[in-house]
Amino acid sequence: MRFIEPVTLKGRHATLEPLAASHVGALAEAAHDGELWRLWYTGVAAPEKMGEYVATALDMCERLDAMPFVVRDAAGAIVGCTRFFNVDAANRRVEIGHTWYAKRVQRTPLNTECKHMLLGHAFEQLRCIAVEFRTHWFNHASRTAIERLGAKQDGVLRNHQVSADGVKRDTVVFSILDSEWPAVKRHLGFQLELTR
Repeated sequence: MRFIEPVTLKGRHATLEPLAASHVGALAEAAHDGELWRLWYTGVAAPEKMGEYVATALDMCERLDAMPFVVRDAAGAIVGCTRFFNVDAANRRVEIGHTWYAKRVQRTPLNTECKHMLLGHAFEQLRCIAVEFRTHWFNHASRTAIERLGAKQDGVLRNHQVSADGVKRDTVVFSILDSEWPAVKRHLGFQLELTR
């Protein structure tokens, strides 16, 4: 049995459902909102390359026990994606990442609720002892959002990756531990209550 099985997580602002090849068109449309592929420090695929992006995510799911999701807003429209990956079942750890949203839903309760659902699943169903987040050094918006969740910075991996154009990436690593989850859960729940 796999550590991570397909699951649909539903909240008031968002629904996370397993990624499928049929989602390519809607994800390409979501990426158009804000021209997200133009942000050099992210890995959002250009609309014409979204098929490859989805195929890679599904391959990762099959081979590496990852779980990619599409994100739907309250109206049911696909507005982005996220995934569990870097799964370490033996040590009960996962990473949440490859997350991006259409511009129209950025800085809304949708991301808070998605993280609340993903973290809840990781700590309460998968019994993870730690959940990790990583982002590009220059992705200041992502770093701020991760800190706002209640994650703590573990460090910076210098020259961690080389991008397709040869630029070396420094990666900032954050995590939330199982002992911290009750306080983080309360914090995220409080933030969501403020949006009612």
